[in-house]
Order: sequence, then structure tokens, then C-alpha cells
Amino acid sequence: MARTQLMGRTPLMAGNWKMNLNHVEAAGLVQKLAWTLSDYRYDNAKAQAAVIVPFTDIRTVQNLIEGDKLPFTFGAQDVSVHDSGAYTGEVSAAMLAKLNCAYVVVGHSERREYHGETDQVVNAKALKVIAAGMTPIICVGERLEIRKEGTHVPYVLGQVDGVLAGLTPAQVGAAVIAYEPVWAIGTGEVATPEDAQEVCGAIRERVSASFGADAASKVRIQYGGSVKAGNVVDIMAGPDVDGALVGGASLDPEEFARIITFYAR
Repeated sequence: MARTQLMGRTPLMAGNWKMNLNHVEAAGLVQKLAWTLSDYRYDNAKAQAAVIVPFTDIRTVQNLIEGDKLPFTFGAQDVSVHDSGAYTGEVSAAMLAKLNCAYVVVGHSERREYHGETDQVVNAKALKVIAAGMTPIICVGERLEIRKEGTHVPYVLGQVDGVLAGLTPAQVGAAVIAYEPVWAIGTGEVATPEDAQEVCGAIRERVSASFGADAASKVRIQYGGSVKAGNVVDIMAGPDVDGALVGGASLDPEEFARIITFYAR
């Protein structure tokens, strides 16, 4: 049994589709994923799975997963810091909660890079997600130049301090933190299992120092960045790695199913 499960943390394997798949294509992928997981005899007690889909796909994905009682769940890729009002193009936490989203990703590096989101914005979004009864997947991670400088651990811990500000220990324990080194996202480059464990372990230590040992023992810390079926087993071997935030590989049902069922290999 994986160390994560021994510690009472069921791994979360979340597939971030990014800006891919219209609602018809989404329906096909969800069905194919369900069939493939059935072939692999997927056990959601050993790893939980979620698809993180574009806003336009959520209703279709919800209907399929809930109607067919599929063994995985779904979430959104972003949320507004506002509750309602004249904010054209934004989607509120209440809207996502009404669609039964289980998870909402906040602070993905692409949001930070292309939309200028700061740790303070990410923190505000995480608080909105929690207030609406959903679970935030809160992203942190360093750029390549920071990694080369060797200052990646303190940099990421500074992000952790910012994005978790104002949360209670119980809220932190129920959240998901995704460590995604920016240089490994969509590049084919991937942190070594030792790299992933180093930062995920440091994040857990910071959570323990800031929010207590109980929160640290419960919070799930994912690794993200060019995760594939061929490297997921080694990545998941780290005692502080509690899942993966998967990008491009989650668009291939066979590949994603193999990632989700890493525990069987």
C-alpha cells in the first residue's frame, strides 16, 4: 500500500483538459475513460480521479457522470473573485457549485502568466471556492530561472504562504495543493521523483509549521508537469506526493486511465 494511503490520504489524479474539447467531444472522452477504467478494474478507494474541464463542458460532463454513476468526478479550471455583478465573461463560485463541481483549480501557472494573477488573487479565489462548498486545487510552482538559481524551495514556500493566507487549519487540511514547476508544464520536461518529493515535502513541512500537524497530515499535495503513464509510478513513490495534476496526457483516455491506476503496477 502506498505511503499516501497509509497516512489516510487517498491520491487524487486530476486531468486538466485546459482549452480543449467542445461539449460533444467531452462526452465522448468521458465515456471512453469510464470504459477504459472498467477494463483496468479501477478502484477509487486506491486513487480518486477527476476531470477538470472547460466551463462550456461542465453541464454535459455533469450529466454523464451523475446520470451513469461513473466512478470519477469533475471540476472547473478557474473561478471569479466576485460573487456576481457586472463582470462580463467571469464565472462565480456559486455558479460552479450549482453544477455540483467537486474541484476548482486556482492559480494555474497559465493563469498567472497570461492573466497576471498574483498569490493574493489566487488566495481570494481559493476562499471563494471553499465558501461555496467545493475543494480548491491551489497551484504553486517556480519558473526555470528560479530552479537554476537553486532558490525554488523558498520561492514555492513563499507562494504557499500567500495562497493559504486566511484559511483555517481545517480548510487547509481539506484543500489540495498542486506543485507544478512551470518549466515542466507542457514541455516534455519533468521533475525527477526526487525533485517532486523535495518540494512536496517542504510544502507539507510549511503547512505543519503554519497550520499544525493535523492539517499537514490531511492536505493532499499533487505533482503536475508532463506526468505520463511511463513516469507516474516513480513520481507517486514519494511519501509526500498525493496525486497528480495531469495536462495533455488526460486527453487520451487510455493514457489517463493508466495514470489513474498507477497503484496496480
